[in-house]
Amino acid sequence: MIPYSITIVDDEESIREGIHMALEEDYRVESFSTAEAAIEAFENNPPDLVLLDIGLPGMNGIEALGKIKVRYPDVLIIMITAFEDINSVISAMRLGAYDYVVKPIHMDGLEVTIRNALDTMRLRKEVQVLQEECLKENLPLIIGESSAIQDVMEFIGKVARSSDTLVLIVGETGTGKELIAKAVHYRSPNFKGPLITVNCAAIPKDLVESELFGYEKGAFSGASTSGKMGLIEESANGTLFLDEVGDLSSEAQAKLLRFLEGGEFYRVGGTKKLRVQTRIVSATNKDLNQLIEEDRFRRDLYFRLAVIKVEVPSLGERPDDIMPIANYFLYEFSRKFGKTFTGLSSGAVEALMAYRWTGNVRELRNLVERGVLVGRGPELTAHDLGIEGQNEAGAPKHAKGETTFAPLPETGIDLSTAQESLEKYYLQEALKLTGGNESKAAKLLNINHHTFRYRKRKLQIK
Repeated sequence: MIPYSITIVDDEESIREGIHMALEEDYRVESFSTAEAAIEAFENNPPDLVLLDIGLPGMNGIEALGKIKVRYPDVLIIMITAFEDINSVISAMRLGAYDYVVKPIHMDGLEVTIRNALDTMRLRKEVQVLQEECLKENLPLIIGESSAIQDVMEFIGKVARSSDTLVLIVGETGTGKELIAKAVHYRSPNFKGPLITVNCAAIPKDLVESELFGYEKGAFSGASTSGKMGLIEESANGTLFLDEVGDLSSEAQAKLLRFLEGGEFYRVGGTKKLRVQTRIVSATNKDLNQLIEEDRFRRDLYFRLAVIKVEVPSLGERPDDIMPIANYFLYEFSRKFGKTFTGLSSGAVEALMAYRWTGNVRELRNLVERGVLVGRGPELTAHDLGIEGQNEAGAPKHAKGETTFAPLPETGIDLSTAQESLEKYYLQEALKLTGGNESKAAKLLNINHHTFRYRKRKLQIK
């Protein structure tokens, strides 16, 4: 049984003691004559429920209710009033009071009110415990110390609270879009339901419709004699993750849009209208705006999918995360393969920080896995990683082992300013060569369109 604690705050000693005696056999009970003393005691161990008198000396019950709810939002509060002052009661309920009782207090009625309130608390705690267990078991580990990834995770924590708001995740290949989708699911009210993942690019175009919506028996040549439930039905009361949504055919886009607008669909070959409650999370590494311009993706579907849009930064945009992620993978694969690496060599660190991560976190993971497999230790070296002899662009050095750059002046340079100037120069040149077309300019620089726009804004390029 979950133990519950109750705090009584009332300036009338007879009422305090009467309630205390009636409740102490079943609950842990504390009593105070003032709100100030009670709130001070909450610092060490806030209770599950407070019986709070409205007409207190000093800080009155309404003021105390507001302070408690701000600092301890999960604490349930039942107000006590000497007479049915409707204005005070309304104010208390608006501030978050669970219920109220009127003096003179009838203990039978009060105990029923308390039990109802604590049933609410019990369900809340059980759901919290269940969700925490589910998170420990299922929630992917998203490693990152940079402000860029921390901002993304903070945003995800907010948007996940809804059970049905659509989310579109965009970012380069290998940035961890599927991990973000899992984070949305397991932090949402749908976390107990299924998470169904669909790789839209891997399903043949003529099978997408039947995979998503299912089919009735005999719907087409080769169809199962018993019919088949679609992935949308399988994700009922959970989350359907549409990965690479930009690869859907125009026919599948139209049917998906109809489902999103009404929540209803038909199986292929079926005549019965079906309704399913599920949350749609989609992801793409493609520039959907460019696909819309090319009439390869529906504009109306884009606006439906992108109610909430999450942009996952590339690894190149968060260099502070490279070493924490590399160290995590080093530990993970050392344990998996029974190796005893003590860390990364200084040369490996230098090579990793200078490398251009076109494959993002996925590429970093693969490199570390390779290094742990072939390396002898005790440190993981750049040679083990397979990136020895590469410059900061991630390309092989010249035959003599050197890369040609402008000579370093005797007075030195400001390296960060030089890097910024070089990046700005090439972004501007790419825009000139493509007549200002950002998508084509991004391809010239071998970066994602979203990354290009981010860097363009950052460098204040008009």
